[in-house]
Amino acid sequence: MLKNKKTTLLFTALLSLSLAHAEKITFSANSLSGTIGDKSDSTTLSGEAYVLTETMEISADSISMYGKDFRYIEASGKIKGKNMESELEFTCEKMQYDRETKIAKLSDNVTLIDEKNDVNAKAQLIEYNQNTDIAVIQINIELKQKDNVCKGAYAVYRKKGQKLELSGNAQIKQGEDTFRAQEITLDLDSQEITLDGRVKGSVVDERKSSKDSKEEESAQNSEEQTESENTAEGSESPAEGTENNSKEKTEGQENADE
Repeated sequence: MLKNKKTTLLFTALLSLSLAHAEKITFSANSLSGTIGDKSDSTTLSGEAYVLTETMEISADSISMYGKDFRYIEASGKIKGKNMESELEFTCEKMQYDRETKIAKLSDNVTLIDEKNDVNAKAQLIEYNQNTDIAVIQINIELKQKDNVCKGAYAVYRKKGQKLELSGNAQIKQGEDTFRAQEITLDLDSQEITLDGRVKGSVVDERKSSKDSKEEESAQNSEEQTESENTAEGSESPAEGTENNSKEKTEGQENADE
């Protein structure tokens, strides 16, 4: 068990030694405990834990590293991370990362952001393979890209080819247009959609909507103009009203004289 400053410095030196022929790891935390042996190394970082490898940056409430040359990294509690190689950022509550296979498993309220390609994915489970640049997304999926809002039970995001494959009540909304099918493939570059199995959808014709709107506005203006003209015709001018009153008064006086 490592507690004081001297043992922490000693552990840091031993860690650097154990990784002399492997990937360099930098770390920090409020407290640290761990062991180093011939067969297995392990350490736990607690309180503002931070780990930086050559390709992965992770901060969390707690981070554990174990296995030979600290092959495995596990984190929990308010996790924030970034893969420098693929330029993907993420947040979640639990994480497992294998430094040899370069596979990261993110779980519980996961958000994965590919800022370069304007992709933002949310789910309960995401497994990302750094070597293939493929993310498998599962449970309560919502992926946004440009005007697209994509939902389903299972999805595969192919970052290199910019393809998204959806299945399980798959749905894509593009503005006011909606597409549903058992399986949907979306080309994130060209915005081309391929639907397969029980296809449904609804599309809004913007040109027709715009034409209808103009016609409705024109009809309304015409109706208002007609009403205005009718009002004007039905009104008597002050001069006409005075003349009529004077005429009626004269006729009344003449009848009285007779």
